[in-house]
Amino acid sequence: MELTPRQRRSLEAICDTFCPPANGLPGATELGVPDAVLQLAGRDPRSAARRELKQLLSAWDSALLTALGGGGLHRFSALPRAQREQVLLSWCDSRLPQRRAAFHALRKAALLTYYGLPAPDGGASPVWDAIGYPGPLGARADAPPKQLAPLSIDADTTLDCDVCVVGSGAGGGVAAAVLSQAGLDVVVLERGGYYDDADFDGAELRALTTLYAGAPTGTHDQSVGLIAGSCLGGGTVVNYTTSFRTPDDVRAEWASHGVPAFASADFTASLDAVCERLGVNQEHNEPSARERKLRDACLALGWHVDAMPRNVDDRCDRRECGWCNFGCRHGAKQSTAKTWLKDAQAVGARIVVGAAVERVIVEHGSARGVVGTTDAGHRLTVRSRAVVAACGALQTPALLMRSGLRNPNIGRHLRLHPATAVWGVYDDEVRPWEGTMQALYSDQHRDLHDGYGLKYETAAGHPHLAIPFMPWRGARAHHELMQALPHTVVFGVLLRDRDAGAVHVDRDGEPVVRYRLSPYDARHLRVGIEGAARLHEAAGAQRIFSSHSDWVAYSPSRDGAAGRAAFMRDADACGYGPGQVQLGSFHIMGSARMGGSPATSACDPDAQTWDVRGLYVLDGSAFPTASGVNPQISIQAIAHMGARGIAARLA
Repeated sequence: MELTPRQRRSLEAICDTFCPPANGLPGATELGVPDAVLQLAGRDPRSAARRELKQLLSAWDSALLTALGGGGLHRFSALPRAQREQVLLSWCDSRLPQRRAAFHALRKAALLTYYGLPAPDGGASPVWDAIGYPGPLGARADAPPKQLAPLSIDADTTLDCDVCVVGSGAGGGVAAAVLSQAGLDVVVLERGGYYDDADFDGAELRALTTLYAGAPTGTHDQSVGLIAGSCLGGGTVVNYTTSFRTPDDVRAEWASHGVPAFASADFTASLDAVCERLGVNQEHNEPSARERKLRDACLALGWHVDAMPRNVDDRCDRRECGWCNFGCRHGAKQSTAKTWLKDAQAVGARIVVGAAVERVIVEHGSARGVVGTTDAGHRLTVRSRAVVAACGALQTPALLMRSGLRNPNIGRHLRLHPATAVWGVYDDEVRPWEGTMQALYSDQHRDLHDGYGLKYETAAGHPHLAIPFMPWRGARAHHELMQALPHTVVFGVLLRDRDAGAVHVDRDGEPVVRYRLSPYDARHLRVGIEGAARLHEAAGAQRIFSSHSDWVAYSPSRDGAAGRAAFMRDADACGYGPGQVQLGSFHIMGSARMGGSPATSACDPDAQTWDVRGLYVLDGSAFPTASGVNPQISIQAIAHMGARGIAARLA
């Protein structure tokens, strides 16, 4: 993205306000943060988003906008830093959700790049040393060669096959293997690149810009951050290896939506096949220091706690496992790139990476392939007898809408499992980025009402995970929170949301997500925030704070029994709306759901779209409601069961 001098001045002033030079550390501009922010923004394919950023930066350094933020009739860049902070905080605390959304988008972009960039010479950042963070692990010199061999597309190309699978993650990878092993000719198209053990060096910013989707990274109002994989293997390459089977009560609920197969032995057989192929087990779950806090707290309170089922093998390095969401450099994580895609390639499936699919070819009411463009700009056409859409619950409905499908349920019924973080700071050093990614969980509040509630889980506390959820009430206060990171544990509150959002497409055909936490789900979130605080208390935390935009915190040893009550009053006063409490979603589901009627669903009980014959949805989009558990096993089982049906019909 190219900026005018005025826009550039605004961006540098904003970044240097969030991350100023202090105590010998470089400021944001000195470290190259503005350029990194522009690179992140440039990854967004939505022209409207790029245009809005430029418009904001054009207006930002005007005296009028500064005055509206309480800075007087001065340019923002001319103000002393303390006044610039107050202007930013006026946006954070604004009654207008649009201003809060702008603040959080700028906050996350500036801070993520500041703490994610290496030093200007490419070495370790002095910022990492200042917060006690070790930085990347480095690449493995002895990493094995890549096992997959994607096709090289060096000209406009047409491929012919039986089934074209769009997406290679939990849904697409499984579908490709099942269909190929049934004797069908399969082509798999993946928007991202192919990365494997030798590429996974644990560098945060590099991983975020190569393995994850560049957009959308949040809902339209920034109320929920969105995290989705975008590489060969999709989310299975960067997920936390958590491998829950679909709960029986959720299966029954899904069956009640007109898909009886979910309650059948057929779906059970697919769950069994998936867990066997991934080697799901509970044998590599030595709790990390942060998870021992969760275990000890649950035992002290008499709460439920159990070991996570995980899809890893004995190559899992317990200390390095905390870097798992940057890709497993030991090859222990059984992603689809290590399993199903390898199976598919072994029996002849062809794989193309760096291929953006624009639309499905529809002829006489049936899917007959897809058209798209490669990263190198070559036109790619795949002619097929059927198409499987498996590009995730954001991109799949967008693809269906771009292809002319008009069922009103396409894009509706979006579920997110919105999650927030409650932080505990401890006397002892826990180094929260180390250890098993997720070894333990608690289902104490799984069913708060009609099967809806929450899970308590931990996550490895790297800066990129902490920053979106930590409050920013000024540069010094925020840096002190980051300096305490080695002593800080996060207890995540993961909601099973009952109420839905939606995916739309903009003029460029790109997905735009609209989602608002309902009062029903907000009540459950509140229970989880208080529950996580109780867990930290029981584990001996000296300070506890939430992920609200304001400072909501207490010290159990200082404040006594009244501390938590005051903490919850402050949380309620801050609120649970957009920009008031930080939420993120690692699980995106339901936006092209299966069901028994076109009046209530986008796909029929066989996962075929109601609008177009031969066009199937086999990813998290197909969920009738939220799964309530980390969804990769449910997605893979849906793809396994659905692909078996497709194979039988095409044979």
